[in-house]
Amino acid sequence: MSPPPALSNPFRAVLIVAVAVFMTSLDNLVVGVALPSIKADLGGSLEALEWTVNAYTLAFAVFLLTGAALGDRFGRKRTFLVGLTLFTGASAVAAMAGSVEVLVGARAVQGLGAAIITPLSLAILADAVPADRRGPAIGLWGAVSGLGVALGPAVGGAVVEGTHWSWIFWLNVPVGLLLLPIAWRGLRESYGEGGRSTPIDRPGLVLSSVGLFGLTFGIVRSQVLGWGSTTVLVSIATGIVVLAAFLLWQRRTVAPMLPLRLFRSVPFSATNLLVFAMFFGMFGSIFLLGQFFQVAQGMGPLEAGLRTLPWTGMPVIVAPIAGILADRIGARPLLVAGMALQAIGLLWLASVTRVDVAYGALIVPFVLSGAGMGLVIAPVTGAVLAAAPTALAGKASGATNAIRETGGVFGVAILATVFASSGSYLSPQEFADGLRAAIPIGGAVLAVGALIGLLTPGRRPAADPVAIATDDEAADHGAGEGAEPVAVG
Repeated sequence: MSPPPALSNPFRAVLIVAVAVFMTSLDNLVVGVALPSIKADLGGSLEALEWTVNAYTLAFAVFLLTGAALGDRFGRKRTFLVGLTLFTGASAVAAMAGSVEVLVGARAVQGLGAAIITPLSLAILADAVPADRRGPAIGLWGAVSGLGVALGPAVGGAVVEGTHWSWIFWLNVPVGLLLLPIAWRGLRESYGEGGRSTPIDRPGLVLSSVGLFGLTFGIVRSQVLGWGSTTVLVSIATGIVVLAAFLLWQRRTVAPMLPLRLFRSVPFSATNLLVFAMFFGMFGSIFLLGQFFQVAQGMGPLEAGLRTLPWTGMPVIVAPIAGILADRIGARPLLVAGMALQAIGLLWLASVTRVDVAYGALIVPFVLSGAGMGLVIAPVTGAVLAAAPTALAGKASGATNAIRETGGVFGVAILATVFASSGSYLSPQEFADGLRAAIPIGGAVLAVGALIGLLTPGRRPAADPVAIATDDEAADHGAGEGAEPVAVG
């Protein structure tokens, strides 16, 4: 099999996938501030409106592994374009939605598109950029992705206050339509381990999707029904059992969609535990702190979103620098320092947060938390890619992103439960009381993540035969599609 034509400009490939991921990360947070406006326009109950957020989260979490597996089999570029088409088309449908039901359905399709785009973006990056130049590329990818998270609340607030909520979705359409032909011409095709001859692991696709759906659905519904609800308990229990069956099947099947040998590498497993801890602590905290300025201090959505920028905007500055440093000093010191800074920032915020707290008292802990996020985003992505051959980059990325989303969903649900046990939305004081009780939980999980970071890849890791494809294996499994043995770290 002849190798694909070399990509003349790896930077162009990185920029293409980064812009696509920017759209998906922006839409993860942009809708929350628009819910009151959507309710005024479309009607519906608050619980129904919450599904405009939950439908995206569910579809995104459930289909991450599937998106990566389909890309490895049918071509990462081709499948990436399908995901981008789905996301752009669903954005247009969401913008034109005349009912809550249509909007929720469009959001679910958006989540499916995002679940295809996100893991394949990293696999395409790994294929396009040589390993010795990957740090800055991952830093750029992380910075642009972080920019989507940073601008989500501010963009949502600006759109809600300045125009109609539908423009939250219309903004994606011209970007997507412009990006599709550029991606078609600017990316080269690549495949996963086994290339185009790899059979689709249909039982694995079904088991992973059902298991992740049960687990994620139960966690999401716990915010409304409570952890003792039969629906929640049955859903989570079913998810755990089916995911266990999925793992057993992956050990038996010839062409697994999630090669479990990756997890026999301590650095790879530690990196994924760290990812879970980070998104548990930070997404759960951002979910509550993002509402503080509106609920406790009576600000509008735009002003509230802008005030969080010292936190959510710092990764845009720090992530590219961290990507460069990771190549020089290794991922481990950056990951440990980043998790520690986030833990310190959250605990600091918990200690100073009051209804009448001055904004100046929040800026330093916001900056510490945001800088910590930036220190982790690029190195942790690089550590995941370094822990697998390029042929397995899509599957490794899909697994890490699924773990990341599960951590975020768990964090929001558990911190919301702690919040509800000590406070409420009934008054500014009660909201502040609940916030002070919940945020330290996120800080503690991040502190544990800093300790886990000590097991992540160091500067000069020894080769791990478990996770490195030998030259013979690369030849057998699609080296012609851009496979490249990469040390674990």
